[in-house]
Amino acid sequence: MANAECVSKWNSQRDASSLRSRKTVPTSQKTSHSKCTAVPENRDCQKRAEDDAQPSNGSSAQLSVELNDKTPSKVQLMLVAGLSLCTRLYRITQPPHVCWDETHFGKMGSYYINRTFFFDVHPPLGKMLIGLAGYMTGYDGSFPFSKPGDKYEQHNYWGMRGFCALLGSFLPVFAYLIVLELSQSHGAALIAATLLIFDTGCITISQYILLDPILMFFIMAAVLSMVKFNQQRHRPFSAFWWLWLLLIGVNLAGALGVKFVGLFVILLVGLNTIWDLWRLLGDLSLSLVDVAKHFAARVIGLILLPLFLYVAIFAVHFVVLNKSGPGDGFFSSAFQSRLMGNNLHNASMPEYLAYGSTITVKNLRIAGGYLHSHWHLYPEGVGARQQQVTAYLHKDYNNLWLVHKQHNDSQSGTPDLVRHGDIIRLEHKETTRNLHSHLHEAPLTKKHFQVTGYGINGTGDKNDLWQVEVCGGRKGDLVKVLRSKVRFLHQATGCVLYSSGKTLPKWGWEQVEVTCSPYLKETPSSQWNIEDHINPKLPNISLSVLKPNFLEILLESHIVMLRGNSGLKPKDNEMNSKPWHWPLNYQGLRFSGVNETEYRVYLLGNPVIWWLNLTTLGSFVIMVAVASISDQRGFTLGPKRKKHSRVLMRGGGLLLLGWLLHYVPFYTMGRILYYHHYFPAMLFNTMLTGVTLDILFKSADLLLHPPYPAWLQRTGHMVLLATVVFSFYLFHPLSYGMTGPLAHEAGSPMAGLKWMDSWEF
Repeated sequence: MANAECVSKWNSQRDASSLRSRKTVPTSQKTSHSKCTAVPENRDCQKRAEDDAQPSNGSSAQLSVELNDKTPSKVQLMLVAGLSLCTRLYRITQPPHVCWDETHFGKMGSYYINRTFFFDVHPPLGKMLIGLAGYMTGYDGSFPFSKPGDKYEQHNYWGMRGFCALLGSFLPVFAYLIVLELSQSHGAALIAATLLIFDTGCITISQYILLDPILMFFIMAAVLSMVKFNQQRHRPFSAFWWLWLLLIGVNLAGALGVKFVGLFVILLVGLNTIWDLWRLLGDLSLSLVDVAKHFAARVIGLILLPLFLYVAIFAVHFVVLNKSGPGDGFFSSAFQSRLMGNNLHNASMPEYLAYGSTITVKNLRIAGGYLHSHWHLYPEGVGARQQQVTAYLHKDYNNLWLVHKQHNDSQSGTPDLVRHGDIIRLEHKETTRNLHSHLHEAPLTKKHFQVTGYGINGTGDKNDLWQVEVCGGRKGDLVKVLRSKVRFLHQATGCVLYSSGKTLPKWGWEQVEVTCSPYLKETPSSQWNIEDHINPKLPNISLSVLKPNFLEILLESHIVMLRGNSGLKPKDNEMNSKPWHWPLNYQGLRFSGVNETEYRVYLLGNPVIWWLNLTTLGSFVIMVAVASISDQRGFTLGPKRKKHSRVLMRGGGLLLLGWLLHYVPFYTMGRILYYHHYFPAMLFNTMLTGVTLDILFKSADLLLHPPYPAWLQRTGHMVLLATVVFSFYLFHPLSYGMTGPLAHEAGSPMAGLKWMDSWEF
């Protein structure tokens, strides 16, 4: 009787509590409690009642993790945001000089303020935002950003640094919200956010004028929008459903608009979308018309909208940068004709190439240069000792050449036009020597032939003859100034005029090597265009009629960027980081300073956090394997274990896929790689750590009986937090700067903390 009264009293109290909190009790729970009332002697029912009542006691001791797993705690979110902002903005103006790649991206921000055209291998959005931040905070674009170590002095650089730090401070907040959506656990969300808040690498990379915090902001915003959109699957075509779908598209355009590695998050969203559509196709409650509507909505939100925004970014880029600048030489002559201050802007010249004309010839490879010669000879032992022919990256009088027929070209009246297939001679105007090649090997590219200047006053030999070939043309086609791509085939040897891109030694004035290549495949290095064209016997036309349209310059800019990226090869003695180094935190990057008298900043992840992430990757794989085998073998799992298994498989699987997509492709890249390329992948790894550790802590009841699992969970959280904060205290000088003795010297603030010989602080 006592037991029955106790259970009856507990049920009545619970019903009253339920009415007060306005919560609906699921049918399964009602059935369970009715069984307990009917059989009061059942100890399992009594234990279930005690377990249900347990959260009302001691929940504060569990960091409020289980108070309400469905609604984000505003206090926790505000705490995450506040700590993140403080750690990123602390000492934001230090050091007051240019650090590492600020010399590039700060300078490019200045170019936007001054509207000066430049070239970079990355899309323009990140630099535009940096320039806008500088302009809005009073920076006038006058600082040169010449080299690392230059003092900022009176210039307002803090706005650009502060903007990057502000976007970097969103990363822990986004991680908290993403993990919360995927795991429905505040504990997992807090672990992930805490690890990012106190990671010295994330702090350092967010505090300077760099593209990385902007890129990671858009990547994380895209992932957050994706998981929020997935949560709206039961409310299709509602306002919030459309909101998150369109936000995915906006952030994908932002990520790709900052760096091409934004393609990795596009691939992640694409795979998620394919799986989502496949699931909808298998939902027999939906008609094919409904499935088609879902497909069309995703095409609009995830393809058309990002594409439109991405193109719009370039439209703004081209409108703002309308003045000639250091980027002119990387682009075609037609492209340059649209830039104010360029000698081709609003110029006029004959439209088609003719004999007797004075011309400049520009190579189409990136930094291919203008065909150039001067009075200096090749030194002894370098081919024939004849006049040097090079490619020069700047406009110069020695870039001028005269176009002659292969024989006497004296003509009166209107000159003949040069056509596809014609044999010509090119005479250097200043030195009167002909463009010449022979079977001597080139100075640097040994399998190519040497190109020289030969003869005097236009007289030479048969090795001065070149056949004009219009790329994609037919015999008799005219050569159009600026627009036609032409090749010059050497008649005697059959090779093609070629700019190798290699820099000659001091004797060649460090200009670019020009060769004659026996390999006749069409490449930008063997393609040229006519830029300047002077012939008083021909009528001039305004070059404005030859200006490329928007789609043409958009296509050309992408070709140039992709070529530039593929051309970023490691130079001799230049440090080239390896992808396998990155998860190990094997080697960082010097942002500022080298010796003990300088203010030193070193980009290196908090080793405790990074090595925990690496360990958790293995733990996650093991846990997923155990869960999969248990399911496959038909083991009976309780609701709690099923939920954990579902979170690991779905939420953890999505994060693991994000890590793989942002990390593995670097193994296939031939370009030079740096440590900071790993940070987007590190974000996914850290979020996966939050999910994995939280489930690991919650699985303590597999080994222990109450109340020990709750104690172990609380202890685990406290030890993890204490370890992370203490490691941050030890390594924070890496982010906020240090002076004095180096780590291996006595009295250094980092003494004893150089745990790996490869660390260089």
